[in-house]
Amino acid sequence: MLFAGLGLLIGGAWVLVDNASLVARKWGVSEMVIGLTIVAFGTSMPELVVNIVASSGGDNRIALGNISGSNVFNIAFILGLSALVRPIYTKSRTTWIEVPLVILSAAVLLVAVLDGALDGSPADILSRTDALLFLLFFAIFLGYNVSTMKRDAAETPGEEEAPGTGGERNAPVALGLIILSLGLLYGGGKLVVGGATALALSLGVSTRIIALTIVAMGTSLPELITSIVAAARSRTDMALGNVLGSNIFNVFFILGLSGVIRPLPIPDSGVYLDLGVNLLFSLMIFLFIFTGGERKIERWEGGIFLAAYLAYLIAIIRG
Repeated sequence: MLFAGLGLLIGGAWVLVDNASLVARKWGVSEMVIGLTIVAFGTSMPELVVNIVASSGGDNRIALGNISGSNVFNIAFILGLSALVRPIYTKSRTTWIEVPLVILSAAVLLVAVLDGALDGSPADILSRTDALLFLLFFAIFLGYNVSTMKRDAAETPGEEEAPGTGGERNAPVALGLIILSLGLLYGGGKLVVGGATALALSLGVSTRIIALTIVAMGTSLPELITSIVAAARSRTDMALGNVLGSNIFNVFFILGLSGVIRPLPIPDSGVYLDLGVNLLFSLMIFLFIFTGGERKIERWEGGIFLAAYLAYLIAIIRG
């Protein structure tokens, strides 16, 4: 299951990056926006499936651990590794809108579960009210991306296709292949998570550790493969947009939907460490953009992300 899933993920990622880039060129939409929407939402499908199943079954450890673990993995490991492959340059809009939105999603999630500390509640819980607020934030984020797409299309006309040429596939065919690639990513993510979770359970690992490592890494494999492929092919806007969009999508939509299905009580104090690390790593993106002479995440900063993720893994496994 693991190897079959990885094969589907790799194939799906290649098809997705190729065709998402083509659609961006055809419609005059920036690759950052494509990364924030089509690519990010598509690669987050495994997290969505896992969380709906977990929430429906009342397994809040899996639901919370999957999202916090995936977001930490997205930033520290995926973005770190992508920066090692090729420095990640950022545009002004990304610096002042998309990155702050990721920081906001991490901060709002941490505040939402601190009921005891903030208002003296006997138990901390991600309530339906919190979840509905997350979905409202997601609706605003979606509206922002739709308006950005329209502005990009107006400012940058798409490429014209020469009549009668069959050299490059057209936009409808590319869209069909994007849908196919999302299916491959979904199936691959499900196979990887199923095989890895069964293996971890057979070794007697705790549910929280499984959610933060095996499940989170497994559901983030589409983001990993897609971002690495995009960075290797000099599509660094798409690589960054994929990570940022996935983290926003994970918190505001997936966790929001999970909390609406069933309120999520905080299972243990370790969750606060995970959510705090998620906020810290989100802030580090903003910090790294402004180090050096240009707005970019350098290779050495990618190395810091990877080292920080390794330290976090050691902490949660030993703790």
